[in-house]
Amino acid sequence: MKVLFASDIHGSFYYANLLVEKFKKGNFDKLLLLGDILYHGPRNDLPKDYNPKKVIPILNEIKDKIICVQGNCDAEVDQMVLEFPILREACVEIDGINYYLTHGHVHNPNSPINVNDGVVLYGHSHVINIENVGPVYYINPGSTSIPKEKMIHSYGVIENRKVTIKNLLTDEDVVSVQL
Repeated sequence: MKVLFASDIHGSFYYANLLVEKFKKGNFDKLLLLGDILYHGPRNDLPKDYNPKKVIPILNEIKDKIICVQGNCDAEVDQMVLEFPILREACVEIDGINYYLTHGHVHNPNSPINVNDGVVLYGHSHVINIENVGPVYYINPGSTSIPKEKMIHSYGVIENRKVTIKNLLTDEDVVSVQL
C-alpha cells in the first residue's frame, strides 16, 4: 500500500492543489489528513492563496480515498461542506503496522497517546519531526501551507514499511525512517 499523509493545509488552495496533484500522479491508495484543513486559525498568517471554498471541491473529488482527523482549527461547519468524515482520532493498519492519526494539539511526543506499538502520525506544530517515545514512533510531516521554525512546505509518504517526509515544492526527501 502507498499512502500520502499531510497536515495543516489551513485553507490554502495553492498548497492543497499541489498536494492533491501529487496524490493523483503518485497513484497513492489513501490520503491521511491530520487536521486543520480549511481555516487558517487566529494565530497564523493567511497562507498563499487562502481560499477554503476552492479547497473543498478538490478534496471532495477524492473523498473515498481520504481518512481525516480533526485539528484544533477545524469546526463543526467544516463537516457540513466536506464529504468525508472528520474523525477525532483514527487508527489505520498499513503493511502490518498500526498508524494512529491525531492532530497533535492533545497527543504528541510530550503528551503521548496510550499505545504500545506502531506509529503516531500528528501535525499541529508545523514542524517536521521523527522521534521514538518508547516503542512508538511519533512522526510529524510538518505543514503543507504554513511551515514554522524555518521549515519547508512538506508532506509524508508511507510505502514498504518506510516513512519519508518530502519537500512539497521539490519532492526531495527530507528525512525517512524504515520501520
